[in-house]
Amino acid sequence: MIKAIICGTIAIDSIETPNKAKKNLLGGSASYASLAASHFVPVGILSIVGKDFPLQYRRKLVAHKIDLEGLHLGEKTFCWHGKYTGNMSQAVTLKTELNALEEFEPIVPKSYRRGEYLFLANVDPVIQLKVIRQMIRPKFIVLDTMNYWIENHLKNLLKVIKEVDLMVLNDAEAKSITKCESLVAAGRKILSLGPDWAIIKKGEHGALLFSKKSHFSAPAYPIEVCLDPTGAGDSFGGGLIGYLAKIGSTREIDIRRGIIYGSVIASYCTEKMGIEKVENLSFKQIKERYEHFKKIREF
Repeated sequence: MIKAIICGTIAIDSIETPNKAKKNLLGGSASYASLAASHFVPVGILSIVGKDFPLQYRRKLVAHKIDLEGLHLGEKTFCWHGKYTGNMSQAVTLKTELNALEEFEPIVPKSYRRGEYLFLANVDPVIQLKVIRQMIRPKFIVLDTMNYWIENHLKNLLKVIKEVDLMVLNDAEAKSITKCESLVAAGRKILSLGPDWAIIKKGEHGALLFSKKSHFSAPAYPIEVCLDPTGAGDSFGGGLIGYLAKIGSTREIDIRRGIIYGSVIASYCTEKMGIEKVENLSFKQIKERYEHFKKIREF
């Protein structure tokens, strides 16, 4: 039975970092998030690819118990070419080819519509809203976005925010959408837009969870070398929704634990290029780093 539904992009990525460069990697928000969630539960993916999408990448997804009934087919797969410099805090986009993504009209398969846990990974808010409208009373909806949608499609994004239970965004996005310099103030303002929960990610400085009654501060896992930060945020969201779907709970304590699991997978993601580390993780490795997380927070 499919426990988590993930909507987002599937891409062919070319990535340049100060240490390494690789072409034609499997990428996109839905790819990273689905692979992360699949370490906990079977996943259904909602996205679009082209006729050029490599068979080997389909096989990678299927091998991780990711159902492809919701994978639409267009002419050519979405492509992204990005470059990181300095501390690699943000990628510079060198080239984007939307291709099939421009024609993506999501149709949620019947087998997905009663899915209880839905992660709306980074994609056009119009697509996100159409997916929500086709679902049948999901138990918990998590939303991710990016500055482009905040700056250029805010009206549609606000419609989506009203419909979700938890919103995930980074510190720059939180400040952009709320016009607040304080992350605490930004968190509170995001809650006023509709969600019961908000997570503000701070990169190497961890994440903050806000509700109307409380807040929680989680550290980032200390990693020695960041080889490629691409997809770390998507892996975080996928790990979070996957854990919640596995245990069937949205209590605050479980959302907190989900943040730690998401942070664990995101930390692994940065240690290799593309999806390589997330794809090849064992649950034993995830659990070991989760337990280490607990130890470094004791005082």
